[in-house]
Amino acid sequence: MLLEKLNWRYATKKMDSSKTVAADKVQRIVEAARLAPTSSGLQPFQVIVVTNAEVRAKLRAAAYDQAQLTDGSAVLVFAAWDNYTTERIDHMLALTAAERGGSSDALDAYYDGLKATYVPRDAKTNFEHAARQAYIGFGMSIAQAAFEGVDATPMEGFEPAKFDEILGLGALGLRSVCILPLGYRDESGDWLVGLKKVRRSTEDFVTELA
Repeated sequence: MLLEKLNWRYATKKMDSSKTVAADKVQRIVEAARLAPTSSGLQPFQVIVVTNAEVRAKLRAAAYDQAQLTDGSAVLVFAAWDNYTTERIDHMLALTAAERGGSSDALDAYYDGLKATYVPRDAKTNFEHAARQAYIGFGMSIAQAAFEGVDATPMEGFEPAKFDEILGLGALGLRSVCILPLGYRDESGDWLVGLKKVRRSTEDFVTELA
């Protein structure tokens, strides 16, 4: 069950460089992000899957030399739209119409409302909104990795501008938000493995209003 898997997982500090995560497992971990809910279903982010060793070495240098990026076998980079545009929203409108059997006045009106809300806003506000959607997919991938028995280390500790440059994200209208190295734990070299998971108590964490 999900809770058992979440208790099993932890932010792995040392990956076993001799082990490779199978491609089908990586695919399902990414698919979990693709299926994640997002505001108005716009999916304003992409996942870049980096398995190339040379590229991952460059990313490691831009991630404060955290070894999981190279000792693991893949790095998922979650990159949000740098802005909401008419073209991007219209693309999702066309996709929705195609998947649901055609357009309608109600569907067109809904997307017109989205454009009226998002497009006039400043790019910073829109990027921050898109980044929050990327985090939803990020969480889904973390959970799916646990289901797959794959270790993952959620990270914000990296230099986004350098990642964007290395991966050419600027030309795609994307900005990196968070990253998820995937691999298998090296229990002999990981100081965190085996330590009890520490979380606030349910009483301290949850407020119930009946």
